[in-house]
Amino acid sequence: MHSTVTAVSAARTSSLAQAQQYALPVLFTLFGLIMGSWAGRIPALAERVQVSHSALSMVLLCGGLGAVVSYPISAFLMGRFGARKTMLISGMALLAVLVAIGMAPTVPRLMLAVLGLGITASTFDVAINSSATRREKESGKSELSTLHGLSCAGGLAGATLGSLMASLKIAPATHFVMLAGPLALVLWAAYSMMAEDGVEQVEKKPFSLPRGPLALLGLLGFLGSMSEGSIADWSGVFLKEHFGASDGLAPLALSSFSVMMLLSRLVGDKLKVRFGAQRLVTLGSLVSASGLFFAVLAPNAYVALGGFAIAGLGLALLFPFVFSAAGAQGPIALAGVASMAYSGSLMGPPVIGAVAHYVGMQAAIAYVGGLSILIALVASRTRLLK
Repeated sequence: MHSTVTAVSAARTSSLAQAQQYALPVLFTLFGLIMGSWAGRIPALAERVQVSHSALSMVLLCGGLGAVVSYPISAFLMGRFGARKTMLISGMALLAVLVAIGMAPTVPRLMLAVLGLGITASTFDVAINSSATRREKESGKSELSTLHGLSCAGGLAGATLGSLMASLKIAPATHFVMLAGPLALVLWAAYSMMAEDGVEQVEKKPFSLPRGPLALLGLLGFLGSMSEGSIADWSGVFLKEHFGASDGLAPLALSSFSVMMLLSRLVGDKLKVRFGAQRLVTLGSLVSASGLFFAVLAPNAYVALGGFAIAGLGLALLFPFVFSAAGAQGPIALAGVASMAYSGSLMGPPVIGAVAHYVGMQAAIAYVGGLSILIALVASRTRLLK
């Protein structure tokens, strides 16, 4: 009788451990799906509230601003409740904000909702990355690259779903309501699967940028998100303006960049064990620079697509490895580095827009290539990546 009870208990423990293994992959995919769905409906949302291009950039700026000011919120929640509960609170809030964005009737309301998206999304992002780095520390196994790859896959699925909903003439509000219910259930299920984590001992201090060796990780995050955000927002515009690409062809610049990024991240953890994070980020950035310069000098749009694909391959491992190195220093370090990274995504696209306005679109994409060379220089000096 006793041996039967023991066997049942062991089986239950084993199935619980298996369930815990799946919780984080589900959460990273879910995050990508939410963000991809929002990005895929930006044109429809802009049309709905009759917003001009310049006003739309102000709306998008609110998202970056929300991400930057989220630092004290994520630090407070992680210190009070731990990563697991923070993930549930911010995840549910993120879904509510997504619905609010779909329903926003005016530009000011939309700006407010997008600010909320920035705050909740980055808090959720810090919580899931903190859980993942904690698991890496405990298991001694690198897995953040694969998890970021799943987030990438979720983003592609979300953007594709957004495109499908748009072609079916389904309003963003309806689309987001249809999405929020099932995703809330998935979020709750993943939360239930996760093991209880202790509340992190987070020092009580006001917002401050990372210092010392951590500052270089923050700078890498800043430059990386500046590059990624610029490619996301401007690669399609470059193909359209420079080569006269069609509306169907232009978005493929971002698709080719994202698909190669996804494939690279799925093998990143194995490569990290063999070659080390520092070498991969440094060489990857040089590969990214060569891809972007290749796109700038390409004779036609189809050849330029190959350049953006090479850039995706090169930049893919920067974020997983920077977040992994920051998370190993504790949740407050991760939140600080993440804040610096998000401020890069806030500044990147407007800077590129200004370069494009004054010097032309080719120079703007070449400038992003220059950022990749700068990333390689910083990565080669970043001790915490070793």
